[in-house]
Amino acid sequence: MLRPILWEDIRSLARALLAHPAPRRAALCRVILQGASRARRQTEATGRCHPRWGDGSLDRAARSFPLADEPFPGDPDYARCLQMVLGVVAGGHKKTPRREQQPGCSSY
Repeated sequence: MLRPILWEDIRSLARALLAHPAPRRAALCRVILQGASRARRQTEATGRCHPRWGDGSLDRAARSFPLADEPFPGDPDYARCLQMVLGVVAGGHKKTPRREQQPGCSSY
């Protein structure tokens, strides 16, 4: 069962991506999504949070990395991070960003 995705999940994942150089963001996004998925499976199986990735939410998984201070949504770099996250969310977590699609990552 997929967890509902909340605005805080989107913001935290975008802030984690923003804290890293643009060329690393697609790979980091994949790592965080995989970690959240691993945590969700563990939580469903055992009723306990994953020690690194948390409860299976994107927010908890993203917070296992440093988060950038949140700028205004109009900040171009932050907007690209939000676009990447929203693209993944719109795809239902099934597809993750690929390195060669940077920047923008509008299609997954």
